[in-house]
Amino acid sequence: MQKTPKDSKIIMTEIVLPNDTNVFGNLMGGRLMYWMDIAAALCAGKHCNSPVVTASVDNISFENPIRLGNAVHIHASMSRVFTTSMEVHLNVWGEDFINQQKYKSNEAYYTFVALDMARKPKTVPGLLPETEEELKLFEGALRRRQLRLVLGGKMKAADAKELRALFIEK
Repeated sequence: MQKTPKDSKIIMTEIVLPNDTNVFGNLMGGRLMYWMDIAAALCAGKHCNSPVVTASVDNISFENPIRLGNAVHIHASMSRVFTTSMEVHLNVWGEDFINQQKYKSNEAYYTFVALDMARKPKTVPGLLPETEEELKLFEGALRRRQLRLVLGGKMKAADAKELRALFIEK
């Protein structure tokens, strides 16, 4: 059975408190990544209806800091699923209540593996992208996966056909 990205989308909101900040009054990157991991795990677990473990985190781009007292909105949605693994795309927004301003903080991709009751990888439901943006993320996920596998030493660069297609003229 296939599911759509909206079936498992998660929006998690936190407020930046003094204990969450660095000496500049900005949300610490590590705290944000912790919250992002939770939101992404909720999304992946909701998609496959089982426990999941984080397999990789990549392409975390920090654009704007989130200040003390601001809200953090983490949008997590499935971008693609493979046999037992799932890629989750995250967009993070800061919200300054005083100035009534929302701004993009960062985005990232997290990969999870679904586990059965014996803690072994299990097959996950397929993903059916519906919107143009969902389709764009879905199509790019295979290249991102191959890059992760090549960098992790689990795939030879010569076997990464999707990546090779980006660099080799036909």
